[in-house]
Amino acid sequence: MGRLRHSLSLKLSVSVLLLSVLVFVAALGVMFVQSRYMLHKEATERIASVLDHTVLRVRRSMNIVETATNSNGWMTQEFLYPDSLLAFSHRVVLLNGYVNGCSITVEPDVFPEQGPFSAYSIREGDSIITVREGAYDYYDQVWYKQPKSLERSCWTDPFSDFNSNSVYTHHIIASYCKPLYMDNGRFIGVISTDLSLDRMKETIAEELPYPNTYFVMVNSEGRYIIHPDSIKEQNKTIYEDLDVEKHADMIALGHEMSSGARGNMSVTINGTSYLVCYQPVPETKWCLAMIIPDREILQTYYRLANIMVPLIVFGLMIILLVSWWIVAHAIKPLNQLLVQSKGIADGKYEGLIPHTKRQDAVGRLQNSFATMQESLNRHVGEIKNAAAETKRSNEEIVKATKLAEDADRQKTLFIQNVTHQVRTPLNIIMGFAQVLRTSLKEIPDNELKKIVDMMDHNAKTLSRMMLMLYDSSDAGISSELSMHKDDKVFCNEVARESIRFTRDHFPEINIKFKSSLPDTYAIKTNGLYLMRTLRELLYNSAKYSDGAYVQFFVEETDSSIRFIVEDQGPGMSEAYRDQMFIPFTKVNELSEGLGLGLPLSKRHSQNLGGDLVLDTSYHDGCRFILELPKQ
Repeated sequence: MGRLRHSLSLKLSVSVLLLSVLVFVAALGVMFVQSRYMLHKEATERIASVLDHTVLRVRRSMNIVETATNSNGWMTQEFLYPDSLLAFSHRVVLLNGYVNGCSITVEPDVFPEQGPFSAYSIREGDSIITVREGAYDYYDQVWYKQPKSLERSCWTDPFSDFNSNSVYTHHIIASYCKPLYMDNGRFIGVISTDLSLDRMKETIAEELPYPNTYFVMVNSEGRYIIHPDSIKEQNKTIYEDLDVEKHADMIALGHEMSSGARGNMSVTINGTSYLVCYQPVPETKWCLAMIIPDREILQTYYRLANIMVPLIVFGLMIILLVSWWIVAHAIKPLNQLLVQSKGIADGKYEGLIPHTKRQDAVGRLQNSFATMQESLNRHVGEIKNAAAETKRSNEEIVKATKLAEDADRQKTLFIQNVTHQVRTPLNIIMGFAQVLRTSLKEIPDNELKKIVDMMDHNAKTLSRMMLMLYDSSDAGISSELSMHKDDKVFCNEVARESIRFTRDHFPEINIKFKSSLPDTYAIKTNGLYLMRTLRELLYNSAKYSDGAYVQFFVEETDSSIRFIVEDQGPGMSEAYRDQMFIPFTKVNELSEGLGLGLPLSKRHSQNLGGDLVLDTSYHDGCRFILELPKQ
């Protein structure tokens, strides 16, 4: 017995011996075995054919739903209006009898004035109800998240879509979901068309080859989608309540079906043998199976077998089963090794074969393979970690290189820009100084005043640029970070002073001032940096406006004071809005200035405890809002 337990060849020899003893008995049963085989083969072919037709009918009903969804999807994208979405949803359900309902749900920012919007139509008997769905977490539902994340059309597993704030179907449904995009590729929503699970059951049950035949359908997790026992639908998986040793056939069937395989298998359910033919439903993760009791398939065979001597048949079956069990038990680990070897060949290293206490060659082979797998997984993990670290390092090098290149390019552009901006007012001042030096007595008083004013304007321009450069330097930043914010600043007074400063530079500009605060209202802040920020905002508005409309408002909110500068002019392009607060960035590289005014104003306002923003809802020019805390 010890040698038999440790020798695989001896086990197989004993099995062959037992089978050889049965040869003479097998001759008596050739007719019955052949008959059983033919009957089983014929039944399997017939069942497979019926299953093929059933799957085709299911796909036909699903194709109707898909065609209805796809044919209306492009219209939804072309006519993106709330009323149009309601009409399209109603149209899909009205024109397609297989459709149980249709919803068209868009992102919250598609109709900002509407908020979250979902048009939903549902078939109730002979009527179709179309509504805008009420408050509901649409964007967290599987029929919305799945196509959005996959970026393609897909079928969801059946679900119950209960919505207490709107109409809803009482049926279990499966939805075909198509993501919607604008021409520029922007995702805007999902059109989801529902197929009732009851309708799918009716389609599946149209043709049954045997009286007690039934269908089941499972998803990729092995969860029942369709089952004769409706309690199991959505609630049970094919693996639940199964003992691994007693129901290995059912577990194997579950793995085959949940992996989307096609084939047939004999299993035992509640002590009864069944033939199960299964195949996946195309373009889904579902698998449909037809289950037929073996006794119905082999009725003719059983009638013939009853004629023969029961003892011969019984003895033959016992010997065959014993032989099969011996061989199967002996080579079972080899089958596991084969499966795991295929998995490793496909790059799947996660599954591990357990160690065994068997001492024969197969047991030792299993233990050696298990040890090899553990070592292989460890080395593969180390290789993956090293590859990930290398990739991360390469990405950091690329980013650092790009930052260095950008910094070098920005430095060159900055030097060129500063040189140009400083040279122009210097040339003007030097030119007029030369004129005054050589022709002072010949210049009329009015012309002399213009020259002096021009020299004064350009001198102030140089002073303004030098101050900006200082503020943008490390010394300026350090000075600003250490500034005090305990000046008592009267809001209206600092606003009027900023207006006077702007009018000195732009005498012709008309600046309208309006304040909701009394002149005695003051806040604690740094008066110098607040004044610089307001002067810069007014200076820009005067420079870029149409010259006729610049308004300055001072308002109070519950927790802050708002200084608002508004003008009419070319405004700020959307492409530049994301860059306007980046230092040394200008709308037009040929325009006057260093590209520091708005970035410095933004920094000043944040260091004062507030913020500076562009009001994007204003479209007649620019409206900047400086908001500071009251305290």
